[in-house]
Amino acid sequence: MQKLSVNGLNVNNKRVFVRVDYNVPMEEKDGKMVINDATRIQETLPTLRLLIDKGARIILAAHLGRPKGKPEPSMSLRPVAAKLSELIGRPVAFAADCIGDAAEKAAAALKPGELLLLENVRYYNEEEANDPVFAEKLARLADLYVNDAFGSAHRAHASTEGIARIIAKRGGKCAAGLLMERELKFLGQELENPLHPFVVILGGAKVSDKINVIDRLLEKADTILIGGAMAYTFKLAQGFKVGKSLSEPDKTNVAKAALDKAKARGVQFLLPTDNVIGTPVDTGKLNKKGKPVIDIQNPRVNNDADIPADAEGLDIGTETAKRYGQILGSAKTIMWNGPMGMFEDPRFAAGTNYVARAVADATGRGAKSIIGGGDSVKALKQAGLGDKVTFMSTGGGASLEFLEGKILPGVAALSDN
Repeated sequence: MQKLSVNGLNVNNKRVFVRVDYNVPMEEKDGKMVINDATRIQETLPTLRLLIDKGARIILAAHLGRPKGKPEPSMSLRPVAAKLSELIGRPVAFAADCIGDAAEKAAAALKPGELLLLENVRYYNEEEANDPVFAEKLARLADLYVNDAFGSAHRAHASTEGIARIIAKRGGKCAAGLLMERELKFLGQELENPLHPFVVILGGAKVSDKINVIDRLLEKADTILIGGAMAYTFKLAQGFKVGKSLSEPDKTNVAKAALDKAKARGVQFLLPTDNVIGTPVDTGKLNKKGKPVIDIQNPRVNNDADIPADAEGLDIGTETAKRYGQILGSAKTIMWNGPMGMFEDPRFAAGTNYVARAVADATGRGAKSIIGGGDSVKALKQAGLGDKVTFMSTGGGASLEFLEGKILPGVAALSDN
C-alpha cells in the first residue's frame, strides 16, 4: 500500500490540515487540566518540523476523550496547544472551535511556518458520523491534507476520511505523515516479508479480539507464544480446568481451530505450562464505574495443568517465561501484541517484564522487534525498555485491524504514490 508521503508534498505557503492523535491522558490538578504523558504529541514533532521547514501554514486537528458531541471543558485541547508550543519551541495558536468563522479566520491569518490547533473535533457528533457537511466545513480551512494519526485511521470519521475525500476531489493532495509512514512500513511491509525465525507474542484478554490476527500470522510465523487471559480459553479448548480465570468458554471452538491450523502448518504454538495464580475476593465495594472491587489474595505459582476452582491465572509462570525467552533469543523478527498477565499489579508483572527484557535483548542482538500498540507499549515503558525495540505502534485498535489485513479508511483516503 504505497501512499503519498508528506515528503512529496509542495507545501510552501499552503494551508496544510494535519490530523494528529493528541488524545493524551490528562487529569485535573489545582483546577487545571494537566497532561500526564505527552508521548503522542512528541511523536508528531518530526512531521511538524518538516512542514515548518518547508514553509507550510499548519492547521492541526485532533480529538480528546468522548465529549459526546458537545463542548466539555475537561476535554478541551487548549492545554495541548500550550504543551506543543513548549515541545516544539515556537508559538501555537489555538482556535476555540474547529469549524466556522473563528477557525477560518485563524487559519487564513497563518504565515508560513506557523501553527494553529483547532478545538476538539468530537465536540460535534458530525465528526464520528463522518457528516459530509461537517467535513466540507473542515476542508474550507486548508489546501492540502496530511494524516499522522494512525491510532484513528481505522475510523471513517470526518477528520480522518471525509475531509481527505473532499480535498482530493478538488485537486488537493492527501499524504501520510512521517509517523503514519512508519506505522505502514513496520506493521505492513516488514511483517509481510519477515526475516525468519519469525516469533509472534500474543497476550491480552480475549481470543475473540485477536483470532483474525492469529489466523493471518499463522501464515507467516514460525512460532506463536501465547500469554494473558486468552491463554485460558486455549486451555479450556484442550480440556483443562481454568478455575475463575478470565476466559471465553463460548470461543473454545475458535481456539481449537487455531491450534489445528498451527499444527497443520507446522507452526510451533506454545501455551503457558505454569502460571501465577491468586484467589479473587469480593470486597463488597464498587469502583467509580459501579463495578465490584475485587481483591486478589494469596498470589502463588501453580505448576499444575489445571487451575484450582477458587483461583484465577494472572501471569505466566517462571518456567514459561524462561522458555519463551529462549525462543525469542534466536528470533530474527518479533511481533508483540498484548501483555502476559495483569502487569499493572507488581505481583503479576514478572512474566510480562521477562518477555519485555527478552525482546529488548533480541533487538540488541540484531532482531527486528515490532510492538503492536496498546498495553504492550505501556508494559515496555513500565519496564524502562521503550527505547530498546525497533518500533512501537501508536495504534491500539488500528494496529489490530491493520494486522488482520483490513483496509483502514484513514489510509485508503490518502493519495497513492
